Amino acid sequence: MFDTLTDSFKNAISKIRFQDDEKALKKALGELKKSLLKADVHHKIVKDLLSVVEIETKKVGIGKDQFLKALHDELVDILTVHGNQGFVFAPQPPTVVLMIGLQGSGKTTTTGKLAYFLKEQKKKKVLVVAADLQRLAAVEQLRQITAQIDVALVADEAKKPQELIKEALQKAQKELYDVVLIDTAGRLAIDDALMRELASIKAIAAPHELFYVADAMTGQDAIRTATSFKEQIGITGVILSKFDGDSKGGVALGLAKQVGVPLRFIGSGEKMPDLDQFLPDRIVKRLMGAGDIESLAEKTAAIIDEKEAKKITAKIKKGEFNFNDFLNQMEQMKKIGSMKSMLSMIPGMSGIAKQLGDMDFDTSSEVKAIKAMIFSMTPKERENPDLLNNSRKRRIATGAGLGQVQVNRIMKQFKNASKMAKKLSGKNGMRQMQDIMAQMQGGRFPR
Repeated sequence: MFDTLTDSFKNAISKIRFQDDEKALKKALGELKKSLLKADVHHKIVKDLLSVVEIETKKVGIGKDQFLKALHDELVDILTVHGNQGFVFAPQPPTVVLMIGLQGSGKTTTTGKLAYFLKEQKKKKVLVVAADLQRLAAVEQLRQITAQIDVALVADEAKKPQELIKEALQKAQKELYDVVLIDTAGRLAIDDALMRELASIKAIAAPHELFYVADAMTGQDAIRTATSFKEQIGITGVILSKFDGDSKGGVALGLAKQVGVPLRFIGSGEKMPDLDQFLPDRIVKRLMGAGDIESLAEKTAAIIDEKEAKKITAKIKKGEFNFNDFLNQMEQMKKIGSMKSMLSMIPGMSGIAKQLGDMDFDTSSEVKAIKAMIFSMTPKERENPDLLNNSRKRRIATGAGLGQVQVNRIMKQFKNASKMAKKLSGKNGMRQMQDIMAQMQGGRFPR
C-alpha cells in the first residue's frame, strides 16, 4: 500500500553509512526530495519535511539512527492535525455520520466498508441510509452491500433524502442503533445544487461527523476538492478510497496538513474488510517498513473467536489439524482483509506483500485447487486425512478436476504445514518463527 514511499525512505536512509558525514546527509536528503516529489507529495510538504529532518539530524549528530528518528518524528507531525483520529463514538448513541464526496469517488462502497468495520471490529449495531437518489444504481448497490455484510438499510427511491433521513433517525432511536451512516448524493463536479442539498441534509441529520470520501487516484485534485467541501459544507475527516490502486501514495502524506482535517481511514483493497484506520504513529511505522502489529492484533482479535482459537491451538499441538479446520481458518482470515494488506502490517514482510501482487484468498489458484480438493472429500476424509489412500485420492482428483500428482502435492504440503505448525507451537516456536521470517526477508523460503 505504501510501497513507493517506503522504498523512498529506505533508499534515503541507506545513503548514511558513517557518523558525522555531512556529504552523506545531503545525498540522503536529495534522494528523499526526488523520490517524494515523484510520489506526488506536495512540494511545500517536501520542502518543510527536508528542512526539519536536516536541522534535527544535525542537532544530535549525523548518523543513521538520528536521521531515522528525525524522519519518523516529522512524518508523525505532518500526519497529525487537530481533530478525531480513527472512529470516535458520540457520548450518546446513535453516532450519526454523513458520507459526502464527488460521484465516482467510491463513497457508496466506502460506506459499506465503514459499516463492516463498525460491525465486525467494534461490535456495533449499524444502520445505513441510502440517501443518494441522484445516481440510479446507488440504492441498489447499497442494498447488495448491506445484504452481503448483514447490516440494516433504510432505502426508498420514492421519498426525498430529507424525509428518508428523518425516518431513519427515528428508527435508530427506537431500535437502539449505535451508528447511523448516511450515504449522500454526489456530482461529477462541485456545484450549487449539490451544496444546497448537503446543507439541507446536514441541518436535518445534525451529524457528529462529516466524512469526505476522496479518490486517491486523483492525486492533488483530491486535496483541492476536499478543501472546497470543507469551506462550503464543513468536514471533520477524510477517507481516502482506492489507495491500493495508487502506486505513488504521496497524496496521503500531505492531505491532513493541507486540508486541515485528519485523514481518518484508507481504503486498502476492493473487499469489505479492506479499510484501515489512519492513526499517524502506526501509519508512519508502516511507511518506514516496521509494520503495524497493533492494527493487525486489533483486527484479528475482533474477528477470531478466542474459544475457537484455543481449540485450534490444542489440535495443532496434538497434530490433529484437519481439512475442516483449514476451511474454517480460511473463512476467518478472509474477514480480516486481503493477504497483501495483512502481510504489510508484519515487520519485515512488506517485500513479500509486494511480490504477491493481486493474489488473494479468493483469487489464488493454489487456494482454489485446495478448496476444490476438500469439497470433493467425504466428511470422514476431511476429519481424518490419514484415510486418504490411492483409490480415494483418484476419486477426489476426478471430482476436483485435478490430476492425482497435483492432489499428492497438495496433500504433502498440507502435512508439512501441519508438522511446521506443531513444531512452532512448541517451546522454541517463537525463535524458529523469527529464523523463518529472516530467511523469507532474504528471499529464501523455508522448505
